Amino acid sequence: MSQLTVYHYPKCGTCRAAVKWLKEQGHELELRHIVEQTPGVDELAGLAAASGLELKKFFNTSGEVYKRENLKEKLPGLGEREQLELLAGNGMLIKRPIVVSGSKVTVGFKEEEYRKAWGNE
Repeated sequence: MSQLTVYHYPKCGTCRAAVKWLKEQGHELELRHIVEQTPGVDELAGLAAASGLELKKFFNTSGEVYKRENLKEKLPGLGEREQLELLAGNGMLIKRPIVVSGSKVTVGFKEEEYRKAWGNE
């Protein structure tokens, strides 16, 4: 199977489930701690573009930082660059895991989506 880069937070149950699932499919994983190795603005812009998702899908809306900073109210008024800078400035704001292989990117973990994107069929 392929080599995947996984941006994750080791204490996150969703990340652990995703990593376990990917390993069970036979993928080799390069694990990047999303807080200790937070992707920069340009890297995040590239990931967002490759994913085809709106940038707001990259925000961890259930996280403490998102809620504390009242980003639900603030994000609509921010430009793309400002949103990218927020994400790059705090890895805990980023929805995880982000899985990357070449130009394919997934955000979060839903087994059905993973089966389509990363399954071995």
